[in-house]
Amino acid sequence: MNQLLFRLLRDNEIKVHELSYLFWECTTRCNLQCRHCGSDCSVLSREKDMPLEDFLTALDTVPAKGRAKDFCVVLTGGEPLLRPDIAEVGKALRARGIGWGIVSNGWFYDEEMHGRLMEAGMGALTISLDGLEVSHDWMRGRPGSFARALRAIRIMAAEPRLNADVVSCVNKRSISELPQIYNLLSDAGVEQWRLFTIIPIGRAANDPDMHLSDAEFVQLMEFIKAKRESGGPMNVTFSCEGYLGRYEEKVRDTRYFCRAGVNIASVLIDGRICACPNIDRDLFSQGSIYRDNFYDVWEHGFGDFRDRRWARKGMCVNCSQWRNCLGNGMHNWHGPSCELLQCHYAKTL
Repeated sequence: MNQLLFRLLRDNEIKVHELSYLFWECTTRCNLQCRHCGSDCSVLSREKDMPLEDFLTALDTVPAKGRAKDFCVVLTGGEPLLRPDIAEVGKALRARGIGWGIVSNGWFYDEEMHGRLMEAGMGALTISLDGLEVSHDWMRGRPGSFARALRAIRIMAAEPRLNADVVSCVNKRSISELPQIYNLLSDAGVEQWRLFTIIPIGRAANDPDMHLSDAEFVQLMEFIKAKRESGGPMNVTFSCEGYLGRYEEKVRDTRYFCRAGVNIASVLIDGRICACPNIDRDLFSQGSIYRDNFYDVWEHGFGDFRDRRWARKGMCVNCSQWRNCLGNGMHNWHGPSCELLQCHYAKTL
């Protein structure tokens, strides 16, 4: 697509800001100790699970006209399957005519759990697989994690009613394993594989094994590009992390567009209203469901997400690609000084 036309479409999306995805951080309890956890759930797990009724009260402020036709609630955490009422959550959403899905590490996802969640109307499922067995278990901090995740992936891939995908965090240990992981997932029947890299936040902030060099990042782009051009059975994509210059439309289905606060919102564990859960919640939270009307906040808040002129600072000041990038993904802006942590475009030069 012509870059000018895409910018016009993007600007219209921002103006309309139709709500498509609502993440609910329904728990911060987790059974794993992942090296790349952006929220460091061992600390946040001091928060109690949010009662379902509290979330539904916020959700019910959103009129049908204020959400996209395919509006979806995504349950995230922590590990959502640790909630004993997870099926009841799903049924409550379906009773409102709302589609829902889960992002899970797969540890608890067996045939019995699959049956319960499908009966409750689950329509989407994302399972994480971050390497072959040794690499994945190292990343997840618990032996057996790989075997459990692969079991979940096979169950998920065999279910035709699910919008299913696998996500993988690519790091220094796993980047050489990508061809083998591709074959493993393809053989399991997976149709969608989404790759992402780490931003230096949470537990991963000072872990050198988590962060690719620029050369390794380009290697990742070339891998995804080659797989997409091969026309294989599995659609391989790069996540919506940031603008990629010469790799735009070669590693994704569409051009880069940070939809946080434009089409995506979240309700965090303590009731704060934000966009994607990994965005700095101290800098960019927009209110609280315990004192604000959620839909009013969606309609009239999120100014920093919808007008990004504030972000043209630091390394972005003189960038020729500013109009295409708008300062990278919002999850890359962190810390008290609110500086951009990394530039994906610069890695590809």
